[in-house]
Amino acid sequence: MNMNELRIPIDQGIAGHVATTGEILNIKDAYSHPLFYSGVDHSTGFRTRNILCFPIKNEGHDSDVIGSFLMGDNEEIVGVAELCNKINGPCFSTYDEELAQAFSIYCGISLVHSLLYKKVADAQHRSKLSNELMMYHMKVNEDETARLIVDKIPEITSIHPDVSIFSFTPRVIYDDQTIPCCLAMFEDMGMINRWRIHKETLVKFVLMVKKGYRDPPYHNWYHAFSVSHFCYLLYKNLRIDQLLTDVELFALFVACLCHDLDHRGTNNAFQVSSKSVLAALYSSEGSVLERHHFAQAMCILNTEGCNIFENLNKRDYEQALDLFQEIILATDLAHHLSAVKDLETMAKEGYDKSNPRCHTLLTCLLMTSCDLSDQTKGWGTTKKNSGADLPGVLPSG
Repeated sequence: MNMNELRIPIDQGIAGHVATTGEILNIKDAYSHPLFYSGVDHSTGFRTRNILCFPIKNEGHDSDVIGSFLMGDNEEIVGVAELCNKINGPCFSTYDEELAQAFSIYCGISLVHSLLYKKVADAQHRSKLSNELMMYHMKVNEDETARLIVDKIPEITSIHPDVSIFSFTPRVIYDDQTIPCCLAMFEDMGMINRWRIHKETLVKFVLMVKKGYRDPPYHNWYHAFSVSHFCYLLYKNLRIDQLLTDVELFALFVACLCHDLDHRGTNNAFQVSSKSVLAALYSSEGSVLERHHFAQAMCILNTEGCNIFENLNKRDYEQALDLFQEIILATDLAHHLSAVKDLETMAKEGYDKSNPRCHTLLTCLLMTSCDLSDQTKGWGTTKKNSGADLPGVLPSG
């Protein structure tokens, strides 16, 4: 039997009335009741004669455990049950109402226990994932950290004279120069002074981010470095700081560094199909990998001595984290495709610097541009990196 989902607003219909008032409805003749919706009968061929509809309440339990429709005195309505067509009798009786109330208590207990079990399972998944991450690659070399803290941040052009030119390929920079180059980009964009970032904090943060990347063929540290470098190029050549606020630019650059943290070399479809730990954690929210990348970035920021946002005031701090999450989630191309119509409208009407929606669209679009920037380099680089990304596409079927 095929079952189709039917959704109605919470304050409409018989179930809606019970959900919002907490009252039992004992309806002797369904078709004569003003709240009855006959469309379901017409679509299924079922004939509803009478209805007993009652609330399922969460009495005295932690409200964080289970969502509710209505807050009351130590009671929360967490669901609604509906009985149709009394078998042995013309309609439901007062005794049936008492039985329904007793049954609803067990329903509420079952719902709470079920959600508690899910919370425990989620916590176990998170613990397993965290342990796996820590065991794999999160220890930073203390000697390298000390050396970078002592050494002066180099001039960006000392790393390569063409580093600020669009045609420059950042992948030619040797691995041991990528961290100094990141520090130099932070310095050249004025972010260290603007946000009062301690050098030791910045060094530890960037090193932890580098260690947070695995080594799949494409979504590795060099990819993150290249994406961040393209953001730097946008700042140097297109002056995007004139279109974005300081907080937005800061969040964008940091998101570029962190956007693929702990990437497994596969895509979201593969994670869901394989029923991975990541899918168990995030599939209900969508953007499985992107949510994981953000979660890992937050783990680094919450590590002692690594929070480069720590000296922002309360308002900027909250805005930076919100933007940071939004920008990383925007690297899911499904997010970009859903925003295409809005982007087309903005392109037609023009960028309105006073419109927060324009800022959001532009920031996310710039993130997507940076993420795909390898394709703007020379043919040799483009061909090599496109081939490297194939293993992330093929496992999904």
